[in-house]
Amino acid sequence: NVAQRNSRKFVVVCLGVGALAGKYSREVNEAKPAGKDGQTVEFRIAKLNQVWEKAQRMQLSPVRHAELHSDLKIQEKDELQWKKMKVEGLDENGEKEAQLRRNFNVILAKYGMDGKRDTRPLESNYLKDHDTKEEDMFADPRLNKLWNKAESSGKFSSEELMNLKREFQHHKDKIHEYNILMDTVSRTEEIHKNVISPLEGDAKEHVLHQKHTELKQKMRDLNQGFERLRKLSHEGFSEDSEFREPRVIELWEAAKRANLSEDELDSLKEELHHFETKVEKHSHYQEQLELSHQKLRHVEALGDKEHIKRNQEKYNTLAEKTREIGYKMKKHMQDLNNKISRQGLEHNEL
Repeated sequence: NVAQRNSRKFVVVCLGVGALAGKYSREVNEAKPAGKDGQTVEFRIAKLNQVWEKAQRMQLSPVRHAELHSDLKIQEKDELQWKKMKVEGLDENGEKEAQLRRNFNVILAKYGMDGKRDTRPLESNYLKDHDTKEEDMFADPRLNKLWNKAESSGKFSSEELMNLKREFQHHKDKIHEYNILMDTVSRTEEIHKNVISPLEGDAKEHVLHQKHTELKQKMRDLNQGFERLRKLSHEGFSEDSEFREPRVIELWEAAKRANLSEDELDSLKEELHHFETKVEKHSHYQEQLELSHQKLRHVEALGDKEHIKRNQEKYNTLAEKTREIGYKMKKHMQDLNNKISRQGLEHNEL
């Protein structure tokens, strides 16, 4: 039937241009690749498999383990795209290649695989929050001071305080990511240039900022994020808050600064609502994964083999699903970031 064939063609074309939500599932659901010995491997790039195999031997929490998988999946997608670009003669100046190398080094540093002891504290899992001393909850004096002030102000209901805490936690994670990127960039600079007398402190940071727009942008984001937290802490949440999730709020704020038309903003707002659902779903699965892991440990201690097997299967399914949702969410976030900066640039050029 011609109509059926045409409709099938239409779906294929839509998938090709990424017009359907299914584009985030396609890569995830592909059959796992085979290694040189014919055994199935997790990724299609050898160095990513090496990282993943090393992670199996490390004491990563279940949520961190799932996060690493989705970060590696994003890296795999970007590297495979870059290989196609290279074949087509694009990326002649090697800018994209350098960024990919940097992203890979950031992943290694983020999960403690760069052979360097990381003294920067990061434990995003809110289930562990009660272990942290209240006065040093966010490992940053400015954040802690602001949080303590907000918490004791009496302006916030307990639900609002929970939301505010998530915003602070998100900012803490971003400081950590910035420090890792700063460290990675500065180390690669020194290795490449074989610097005899490396610059120290602020002077070094200033030079690197001039050379790396990514670092400059991250610092700008941090400053804007802190200003937003300061405003929130003093004025409280407004009634007409569009979004709840810190990452989504950040994208929306960036979109409003990007000089977009009303129609573009409306369309983006709708997409951000869909994205927020994904972020919330991901958080829910992370929570369930952590609880499932605790239950599995409890059952293992009791020693009933049948019970252990059942819980292990449940846990494995949940871990797989958490990775998949994490990848889809990160991919969507990447697309949204690109869309906002691209549209903003187009408007500025007009």
